[in-house]
Amino acid sequence: MAAETSRRAVIIGSLAGAASLTIPTAASAAAVSEAENLATGRRADERGTSGGRTFTLAVIPDTQYLFDGDSLHPEPLEATVAWLSRLDDLAFVAHLGDVTQNGRQQEFAAAVGPFNTLKSRRIPFSVLAGNHDVDSRTDDRRGPTPFLGTFSDLAVRNRISRDDGGYNTAYTFSACGHDLLLIALDWRVSDQGLTWAREVLLTHAHLPTIVTVHDAVTADGATADLSEHGQRIWDSLIKDNPQVFLSINGHFWPSGRMTKPNTAGQPVELHLANYQETYYGGAAAVRLYRFDLDRGVVDVSTEVPFSRQHGLNQLEREELRITGAADRFSFQVPPSLRGGPSRPTRPAAALLVRGTEAYWRFDGQGSLARGSRIEDHSGRGNHLEVVGDGSPTLSRVTERHPSQPAGESLRFAGSGKTGGYLLTVDKAPLNTASLDRGYTVEAFFKLPEPFTGGAAWTALLSRWGSAASAGRFGGDQDEPVATLSVSGGRELQWCVYPTNLDRSVTNWGHELRTDSWWHVAVVNNRRHTTMYIDGCPVVRNPSTVNAGLLGGSTRAGMKWAVGGYSWKGELDKTWMGAIGDIRVVSRPLEVREFMIS
Repeated sequence: MAAETSRRAVIIGSLAGAASLTIPTAASAAAVSEAENLATGRRADERGTSGGRTFTLAVIPDTQYLFDGDSLHPEPLEATVAWLSRLDDLAFVAHLGDVTQNGRQQEFAAAVGPFNTLKSRRIPFSVLAGNHDVDSRTDDRRGPTPFLGTFSDLAVRNRISRDDGGYNTAYTFSACGHDLLLIALDWRVSDQGLTWAREVLLTHAHLPTIVTVHDAVTADGATADLSEHGQRIWDSLIKDNPQVFLSINGHFWPSGRMTKPNTAGQPVELHLANYQETYYGGAAAVRLYRFDLDRGVVDVSTEVPFSRQHGLNQLEREELRITGAADRFSFQVPPSLRGGPSRPTRPAAALLVRGTEAYWRFDGQGSLARGSRIEDHSGRGNHLEVVGDGSPTLSRVTERHPSQPAGESLRFAGSGKTGGYLLTVDKAPLNTASLDRGYTVEAFFKLPEPFTGGAAWTALLSRWGSAASAGRFGGDQDEPVATLSVSGGRELQWCVYPTNLDRSVTNWGHELRTDSWWHVAVVNNRRHTTMYIDGCPVVRNPSTVNAGLLGGSTRAGMKWAVGGYSWKGELDKTWMGAIGDIRVVSRPLEVREFMIS
């Protein structure tokens, strides 16, 4: 529409230029010898913390064909464990079940050796029961079995809980300054087992969580879907617990993956890994999840260490080089693992730096219905009022930027001209403020996933009223006098009419990921305005001299909107996504003074 064209065009002649940014791919974690590990005395729970901000989760799927009756071949699993032990950034090892083919004691006796090696080297690990490890007609209340007798007192390092039957277990592990939770579920989880698992999640609601289970996702090589049991796990445990970002299972083949949004709108990675149908029963192939927190990416690969012990024949070369799209891929790390460990919440008073004109945060229990009020913590009376549809299109969520002071954020679920948004109250002093001595505007936010055309050209924060109504005709007279918007290319745009110009000046950010929380700050020092993303200046900051914000000189002033964008002085679109703390300060702040600092 015409509005989009003009919004894109406002920067012509006002930018200093642009440059492209190439982010290099981090090298894989270097391996060190087992002797070096032992010589340095490195503890297993320190793995993943010594080589930069990377760590590895190793996942071993069905090994059942290696331990089948009197056909017992532990060598591939031994090779895998020995190889994993040399990874400097290894944080945890999870087996996905079907350790054995028949669940017999002699099979477990042959299989347990490599797990004893993990224990002796103080590497935390989990093992869950697959349908071939126990009587497949039973659930987790089945009582004693050779499986339970083998692993109940073996896989105990980092274990924080297990259910009454012992078949469902939970572990925490530390990596790169973060604590993570891993829940290992039985082949068939009872209602009591699910209740236990939900209690574990509730007790550790602040921890990013991985769920391992034997039967969940099934695939046919082209598409993946939840199995009947997987649907039960999704409905009963995963979808309503946004801390769960990854679930991995075996059982079926070939491997596959799918991404499914939970009830909070966050993507959950659901993966199937299994190689038992390939040569030598998969030869204890291992799926590696390498978390690179600096790049914000999890790189997934599949390795067969056993194949490295001797020369490959033609069959082995064909079968044991696992390079399919479902075996080697990448996905974004969850927001809870970005930007370092999450900081504790901070009281509003701690954020009231000199010159704070408004400070809005969205924690608390108050109503979000139309007419409800959000307090301005600055004490200056710049309160917000809910307008539009309000609840249920507005809701509080516990998700937030790791450095956000408040513990909750506001989710906007409207679209187009529907949905709730917030406006400053009638007599708010900020409505007439020109901020001509410089200013800093900060906000935490997250874009919606998927990011569709409906989310383009919405605003986190804008000033109600058109340029024409403020007496400015040098640019597009229908656009607002100030807006912090997001373009169709997921770029932030700070477009304002300063007090010294008849036209607008625009700062542009870069393309942002949709699965991350971000902090933005725009700082004006009475000469230039600089935009910062997570404390880093962007490249497309204008060189145009500009000061203050138009609007303060009008008789009634111009209200500020959170989550609403106006065009010709009327609502054009409501925000889609989430918004956290917002602060407006009537002076330029240094980066060290930002809310993320």
